[in-house]
Amino acid sequence: MNNSLNKENDQFLATIKSTIGKDIIETKAFFNDYQIIVPAKKIFDVLTKLHGNSYFAFDQLIDITAIDYPEKSTRFEVVYLLLSTITNQRLTVKIYVNEGELVQSSVSIFKSANWSEREIWDMFGIFFSGHPDLRRLLTDYGFEGHPLRKDFPLTGRVQVKYDTDQNKVIYEPVNLVQEYRDFDFLSPWERPLNKEMNDTGDKN
Repeated sequence: MNNSLNKENDQFLATIKSTIGKDIIETKAFFNDYQIIVPAKKIFDVLTKLHGNSYFAFDQLIDITAIDYPEKSTRFEVVYLLLSTITNQRLTVKIYVNEGELVQSSVSIFKSANWSEREIWDMFGIFFSGHPDLRRLLTDYGFEGHPLRKDFPLTGRVQVKYDTDQNKVIYEPVNLVQEYRDFDFLSPWERPLNKEMNDTGDKN
């Protein structure tokens, strides 16, 4: 990375620090991509400053997503992707939250946060306080659990089917009619040993 780019990065991050102040935990820069980490309880204030500051002019929230790290003391990472359509600058803002910890909704700052927060609530169970309509977005109304958590079973917990006796759709515990099979071979060209033996045609 050349000196001029280093200087530009340092100046941008210094301006962010002076604007947000002590609420910044960490800053990173890679070429002209910037990332900051802030306390979860300060996310609303930080987004308000970044949105309203004329120098940054982060007028669009591209997306909010989350990552589950069950082995960490602070389980969830919530990631906000900001864009300035004036300067074409992007910024990633991260927070870390624990199970059951509330995150203040940013819908009043960015309307695009509405469905993103609903999706995160649906998939991870992270609750956004102050959201105008925090319903599930992708799963059924009676769905149990949050599918993108690492501890959620791959098969799910319930299955949906139409019951001809009751003439309605019902939920019931998952029933796998096919036993588990492991196809994790050393290479995609390997086959089970018994298959190879059958192919050789042992006639004795």
